[in-house]
Amino acid sequence: MALPSKLKNFNLFNDAKSYLGQVPELTLPKLGRVMEEYRAGGMNGPVKIDLGQAGIEAEVTLGGLVTQVFQQYASTRVDGMLLRFAGAYQEDTTSIVSAVEVVMRGRIEEIDSGNAKVGENSDMKVKLTLSYYKLTIDGAEIIELDLTNMVERVNGIDMLADQRKAIGLS
Repeated sequence: MALPSKLKNFNLFNDAKSYLGQVPELTLPKLGRVMEEYRAGGMNGPVKIDLGQAGIEAEVTLGGLVTQVFQQYASTRVDGMLLRFAGAYQEDTTSIVSAVEVVMRGRIEEIDSGNAKVGENSDMKVKLTLSYYKLTIDGAEIIELDLTNMVERVNGIDMLADQRKAIGLS
């Protein structure tokens, strides 16, 4: 019997600066496809047509004031902020630890400084819209999405190679 690997610890880096001890929670990007229902003559039911990658977002909860985040607000670059999540996932029957890395590039969409109340927790939430996402597990690249450069690789397969060629980009 094997149990699922569970996150045991993590660190977040913002433009190479470690946030060790400052991030109690991070919502990693949800990956999704834009799908449109389609049914035509001769079909007994609808199918969903894949129209590409959906937008990618992440959210970071900081344990208090982090000046660097405010300094990165209103970036004019779609990839103006570089974040790297480094997680240690462990399977409890074998004790095997997997290194999970998520590299994200994007910019701040929203900063929520929370409530200011003396003697109470003062978490700060930062919502990010991303233009780049890369998932690596134990050194193996699993997914790379670069929205502005039309890159979509899954398990080493270039999913957009034929499309880039068709529109003269390869």
